[in-house]
Amino acid sequence: MTWLLKVRLFKPISGRVWNANPVSELHPFQGEVLAELIRNGVVESVHAGHLVALASDGSVSLSKGDISLPIFPRSTVKSIQASAMVRAGLRLPPKLLALAASSHSGSQAHLDAVLEILASAGLTENDLLNATDKPLGESERLAWGSAAPTRLAMNCSGKHAAMLATCVINGWDIKSYLEMDHPLQLAILREIESLANQSVTNKTFDGCGAPLFAISTIGLAQAVRSITISSDPIHQEVLSACRQFPEMVAGEGRLTTRMMQGVPGLFMKDGAEGVNIASMPDGRTLVFKIADGSLRSFGVIIQAVLKQWGITTPHEAVDVYGGAAVVGGIRAVI
Repeated sequence: MTWLLKVRLFKPISGRVWNANPVSELHPFQGEVLAELIRNGVVESVHAGHLVALASDGSVSLSKGDISLPIFPRSTVKSIQASAMVRAGLRLPPKLLALAASSHSGSQAHLDAVLEILASAGLTENDLLNATDKPLGESERLAWGSAAPTRLAMNCSGKHAAMLATCVINGWDIKSYLEMDHPLQLAILREIESLANQSVTNKTFDGCGAPLFAISTIGLAQAVRSITISSDPIHQEVLSACRQFPEMVAGEGRLTTRMMQGVPGLFMKDGAEGVNIASMPDGRTLVFKIADGSLRSFGVIIQAVLKQWGITTPHEAVDVYGGAAVVGGIRAVI
């Protein structure tokens, strides 16, 4: 039997025509290998992507992949979104402000805090317009059981509650707060572009329903460094809240919370589809995007870069098992 191989050609956003056959040419978004999964000394899988680290003076100290390609930063920009809200008049105690910049696990403490933000503006859970979901945290999702997904349990509900509270403070419509041209979203766009020192290249909507703006990996790194070293008291208020309450930014047992609890001064935020940011108070910054969207290599990559910075971190091994025995693991290629 004769098999015919058809090779599909198409144009990506860049306009470059490339061969879709992965044997002959890699996808242009592939980047470089950032982590390897090793089984019994053999590379079994790799995670490729784009990574940039900035020194304290803002210079690029490490770069892999194409850091100029536009990416969707997903939830890694929640501290910037929260900053725009504070600039627009939002006033929350640090614990609740950290939740406004969170992708929370959905613990009862998280859900109660979301309701507290809403109540402070005279609102209820019914005013949330984010997508419905079950809790993000493993134990929280297990405890949720077969109950239906809700807007409150969705990991972005803290951000949405803060968005609604900001709208109430300013007299903005709360029914259209997720529209691209809403005053709140325009304020967030200005905050992102100002910190990144570049214009967004694409506008769409995140999984939670909020507007989402594409910038390059290096642009995201510049934004993270800018907010970290900023003398603007608004930026420092937001980051200080996140560092003070890392359990609100993610949740007990999750990587983001563990790392911030274990490394004094570290600010870190994960995002869907393999995006992660981290920074230190002196301006050292790390941003990476895993091309396949996987999150499992996050810990070892962050640990490897922090080690280059001379920072000792809690061990973040990802073991590979053969039966009950450890036969390998994931290692960073930095």
